[in-house]
Amino acid sequence: MSYQYLYIWRLIVLIAFIAFSDGCRKEDNPAQSTESPSAVATEIKTKTGMEMVLIPAGEFVMGDEKSENDERPAHKVRINAFYIDKYEVKQKVYESLMGKNPAKFKGPDRPVEQISWLGAVRFCNMCSAREGLTPCYDPQTLECNYQADGYRLPTEAEWEYACRAGTSTRYSFGNNPGQLKQYAWFKDNTNKSTHPVGQKKPNPWGLYDMHGNVWEWCGDYYSETYYQQSPPADPRGPSAGTERVLRGGSWAVGAESCRSATRYNENPGLADVCFGYEAYGFRCVRRAAPKASDGGNKKNIK
Repeated sequence: MSYQYLYIWRLIVLIAFIAFSDGCRKEDNPAQSTESPSAVATEIKTKTGMEMVLIPAGEFVMGDEKSENDERPAHKVRINAFYIDKYEVKQKVYESLMGKNPAKFKGPDRPVEQISWLGAVRFCNMCSAREGLTPCYDPQTLECNYQADGYRLPTEAEWEYACRAGTSTRYSFGNNPGQLKQYAWFKDNTNKSTHPVGQKKPNPWGLYDMHGNVWEWCGDYYSETYYQQSPPADPRGPSAGTERVLRGGSWAVGAESCRSATRYNENPGLADVCFGYEAYGFRCVRRAAPKASDGGNKKNIK
């Protein structure tokens, strides 16, 4: 009899161990399954009221070997940590700093649009000045000082790294474009206009509207062949050019143009008069302080 009790007790222990192990596996966050272990985003709120997310340093494969010519070759890139706006710049934020709202589709929480690259750069410098930071852009030459602590537009590599959020699929949520309506405002669901930011699901790093709503200006000059010779660490685009890069798709384009790797380009000075400018917006980034990843949720950083 004692042997039977011992056998039953061992069986109970074995079943409990298996159930506990399986339960632990089920508690893992599937959205983090493709992230690096250090990819824990820290959110901050700036003095001008913008919410930003700390993007951790890491590596990713930039581009898409199976898509457009300017997205090839797919290549490994290393990125330093940086902060990026959680949302596309809202009209109410833009107007509070610049004193005007150029958007066609009015709404305080809609992304500001009808913005040229030059307009986005001026906003970045205004934000920096308002918060007592060193502006990144020279007001005369528009050269960017990447070591300054102020605001700037993301590099193309920073933008794609933040959009992918540790994933390697065509979109940050997977390869199925049928799921895009859950994450983005694009041609199939917008009724030909922008929508307030943050209404769709975020990407795995907590960033909203990275696919769709408005195209987002990057700091880089555009070159179709840049990926063939770009450096492996913190690439910043060609040293010269006539057009600047936009990323992320918009309310006016289809699902294919909202992929993580999709590149678009426009003359930075003509966006105010060219057709399509009502789909151009932006979000800002800023350099992460050396110890920025040490603290939890920080507020009103300097």
